[in-house]
Amino acid sequence: MNQLPPDNRRAATLLSWYDRHHRDLPWRVSPPMARRGIKADPYHVWLSEVMLQQTTVQAVKAYFAKFLALWPTVNDLAAAPVEDVMAAWAGLGYYARARNLKKCADAVATDHGGIFPDTDDGLRSLPGIGDYTSAAIAAIAFDRPAAVMDGNVERVISRLYAIDAPLPGSKPEMKARVAAMTPSERPGDFAQAMMDLGATICTPKRPSCVLCPFRDDCLALATDDPERFPVKAAKKEKPVRIGAAFVAVDSNNRVLLRRRVETGLLGGMTEVPTTGWTARLDGGDTEDHAPFDANWQPKGVVTHVFTHFELKLSVFHATDVEAPADNGWWEPVANLDAQALPTVMKKVIEQAIPDAFRKNRG
Repeated sequence: MNQLPPDNRRAATLLSWYDRHHRDLPWRVSPPMARRGIKADPYHVWLSEVMLQQTTVQAVKAYFAKFLALWPTVNDLAAAPVEDVMAAWAGLGYYARARNLKKCADAVATDHGGIFPDTDDGLRSLPGIGDYTSAAIAAIAFDRPAAVMDGNVERVISRLYAIDAPLPGSKPEMKARVAAMTPSERPGDFAQAMMDLGATICTPKRPSCVLCPFRDDCLALATDDPERFPVKAAKKEKPVRIGAAFVAVDSNNRVLLRRRVETGLLGGMTEVPTTGWTARLDGGDTEDHAPFDANWQPKGVVTHVFTHFELKLSVFHATDVEAPADNGWWEPVANLDAQALPTVMKKVIEQAIPDAFRKNRG
């Protein structure tokens, strides 16, 4: 990464804006709190940053509160059964994050005495922590001047400097710009200010340029169309995979569930029996591929979009099933909300049993 001269003026401008317009978030130490000597909790910062990857702030708030209620410290999380962690994560998506969350908690508890490393390099050595997360924790929790660059920051910096090269090739230039702007004092506030600016002002569509603290410096605003940035390489069309899912209910109103293998897509999560679809291969999509004989009834098709492909599952439903729970178990419908069911499996079950989850919430 090329080193640029410090950009202290823009950093000061942004921090002044942040002091007045920061978002109040449950995992954040706001500037008024910081002035009273309150420090960010590394556990809270780490937990929120992992949850926020490719997920909205609004969706994360409830999960963050739930995790803290269940596991107030990283040592508590390390001591929890992995099945409980996966169940608490269910619905938040990108389930490899949950598996890595548990592995990271185990490493912090076992190898570091329950204390997070306080440097970018030390944090990056932990399971599941990459360049972005390590920089964010180092800056926000430990006041290290690390260059933090998420999607919001990419958008701000690409517009500020009208960076025409498409992502991901332009990332090194963007990171060099962010590093030059990151101040040695209040680097955590600066990182959060950049995120807040991208989330609330420098939005993907219809940015509020008139309210932006960088409006006088922004090259995209002065010479181009801010909405054109960041420039992205043309997306490849997502492949469509097919398969089938089988929702079996016995005479005691219990659903047959099983656990997926620990590795791979949705690893360790709970599912109803399905055919062998993967991100690269189709599975069978007819009743002929059912795990056992029953009075299977077609219930339509559920579509779910993953990061790299789209999945279409033909759903089949059978009631009063009498079959052994080979490699699985029978779970009462009333308990389904407590299971580690990913969103796609909740869609499948609701397709077959429309009130399965509404009844539990009611």
